[in-house]
Amino acid sequence: MIEHYGSFEDIRHDPDTETLNLSFWPGRLPLRQRWRNNGLSADFLGDYLTTFFPLDDDDPATARRQEEIRSAVSFVANELLENAMKFHDAAQPEPITISLCLHRDRVVFHESNGSDAQSVAGFRAFVLKLLESDPGELYMQQLEHNAMSEGTAGLGYLTMINDYGADLAWRFEPSASGGFRVTTQVTLPI
Repeated sequence: MIEHYGSFEDIRHDPDTETLNLSFWPGRLPLRQRWRNNGLSADFLGDYLTTFFPLDDDDPATARRQEEIRSAVSFVANELLENAMKFHDAAQPEPITISLCLHRDRVVFHESNGSDAQSVAGFRAFVLKLLESDPGELYMQQLEHNAMSEGTAGLGYLTMINDYGADLAWRFEPSASGGFRVTTQVTLPI
């Protein structure tokens, strides 16, 4: 049974929406080498999207807006890819994918990766806590918790919400191999 948390929407493929899709097979390179690729891929997505917001030499605000969009898209994409690489279950027979969809008023990301049942249970609990909590308070709690430990669990998602006004949603889809396909959706207003 497919489970949805938050306001999840499927990416539309029509003439009014621009989409870009990337796929990765994380087992091909060690995780350390993947970190560099994550940053390059995230920056590519940010640079790609800014081409839809052309500069106007007569309006300096266009350069600021373009940089804000590029920065937000790069940050979100990098966080999504890092989480996917860390938590992907290589036993699942599907790649990690990230899709970017540009609407008139928002950018929608979908990042999907395979996960085992135990990891999904812990992540689902985090998702529920995130959806039921005040993001600002939860951010402060996580900062305090992380100061006492080495973890950074959830800070990327909380930064997306608190700093970029993002809406998050998730889909948990059982796979034929006994695991799950987990899709994180991030919607950024533009």
